[in-house]
Amino acid sequence: MTANGTVGHWGPAKNGAMLCDLDAALAQIEKPLFAVTQNGKPAFAVGGAFGGGRESLPVCAYVGPLPLANLGDPAFCVDHRLKYPYCAGAMANGIACEEVVEAMAHAGMLAFFGAAGLPPARIEQALERLKKTLGGRPYGFNLINSPNDILWQEQVADLYIKHGMRLVEASAYLALTLALVRYRVAGIHRGEDGKVVAPNHVIAKVSRLEVATRFFSPPPGKYLKKLVESGNITAEQAEMAVEIPMAQDVTAEADSGGHTDHRSAVALLPELLTLRDAMQAKYKYNVNLRVGLSGGISTPASAAAAFAMGAAYILTGSVNQACREAATSDGVKEVLAKASQTDVERAPSADMFEMGVTVQVLKKGTRFAQRAAKLYELYRTYNAIDDIPQDEREKIEKDIFQAPLEKIWEDTRNFFLERDPAQVERAGKNPRHKMALVFRWYLGQSSGWAKRGVGEREEDFQIWCGPSMGAFNGWTKGTFLEAPENRKVAEVAINILYGAAVLLRASALRQQGVPVPDSANRARPLALPQLEAFLS
Repeated sequence: MTANGTVGHWGPAKNGAMLCDLDAALAQIEKPLFAVTQNGKPAFAVGGAFGGGRESLPVCAYVGPLPLANLGDPAFCVDHRLKYPYCAGAMANGIACEEVVEAMAHAGMLAFFGAAGLPPARIEQALERLKKTLGGRPYGFNLINSPNDILWQEQVADLYIKHGMRLVEASAYLALTLALVRYRVAGIHRGEDGKVVAPNHVIAKVSRLEVATRFFSPPPGKYLKKLVESGNITAEQAEMAVEIPMAQDVTAEADSGGHTDHRSAVALLPELLTLRDAMQAKYKYNVNLRVGLSGGISTPASAAAAFAMGAAYILTGSVNQACREAATSDGVKEVLAKASQTDVERAPSADMFEMGVTVQVLKKGTRFAQRAAKLYELYRTYNAIDDIPQDEREKIEKDIFQAPLEKIWEDTRNFFLERDPAQVERAGKNPRHKMALVFRWYLGQSSGWAKRGVGEREEDFQIWCGPSMGAFNGWTKGTFLEAPENRKVAEVAINILYGAAVLLRASALRQQGVPVPDSANRARPLALPQLEAFLS
């Protein structure tokens, strides 16, 4: 064994100390690990302590205990009342459903209900259920940016305030909105110690420095002024609001499923950590700003890398959709279980179609991405449906819509007459907007077909997915987690965290000059009873 000399002597104190092989020593993450020399040969010990005595052995490297709660920023777990620094992000259309949120909450982790794309009545149903089933356990809901449906965002913010939902995940924002600011400052007051207390919290998911800056800044004055004028807050509350950040926690979103800028995690996270420090120094908040990481995280190695770079917590997305609790069809879960890292591509998004914003989706087993791209090409080329050449129109009616465009517009018009009549009025004045609404019908329906498993529409399934899904499948190949029916969201999460702790302990040994075999860099999934033996 090569190491940086002797750093002390190990003695088997009365705390279950034992000599064992490296794999066994690394596995016991909550016990100290000693690399020792016994009879001139390398050995490993767990438990015990530095000390002398006749049974002591020279120590050449030491790795302290690494409980899962200490992987990220322990304050994140304390503030959000969590056992572990792990979040399951909000998969839209309720794919991140009540069952996902409940499973994660009972396991001591955080999950966000996927409210995006759902009608307010369905969101309220979820609010009422989770309030009953989880009681005081922590959980959250999503409040996605919806530039084409401001009314929906306002209605959902109203619901969260009404039901006392204290935590939201804000995603897909390029700029802040009045609805989000209103949610954040609702009920703001001063505590007995004189410090500002904002009962509603936001965890923002961002990919750009300028967006992170907006969330680490206080609520914009222009919105606070509007809220005072509308009577939503008082002038005194507006003054308090300048002392808080829009979001104490910001999640750096790297290459992911759904809305993504395809940013590199190793470039994005350090940039936002530097911004965090600058914004903390600038505003001198009475809370500490934090940065977590999402996008590409689905294995112990990726989680370990996130924590090693300084992430306060990690957030997963694509992998949760492949778990039993997720509210999507078994067919989707089976396709996801066979995906590789290269089986994804960009496609136009339904909610930001006119802006040219894309989402990342699965391309394996579906033609959605190509068909959606065709519709966007037509939208960019022509000013109205009637301008589309007849042969092109007949082709998309047959292959994509499977109905005349007049019928699609009729269904779309009826939907918006109930949801947002202003869209119908605008379409009547602007043929290009009418065309966008018709094309968005396909993009919106395709995710629903996938969720429900509509067999005759299998080629049109829109399945949000990032390359992390392929990495997860590679990690679980040949294990009990390879089969979709065995994937449980909390068990997957604990395995990712536990494996990350094992890998970080192995890395600490290596950094002290101890040779670590390649086998120690591949933490394999364990069944929950096996994991519990290593966790307090």
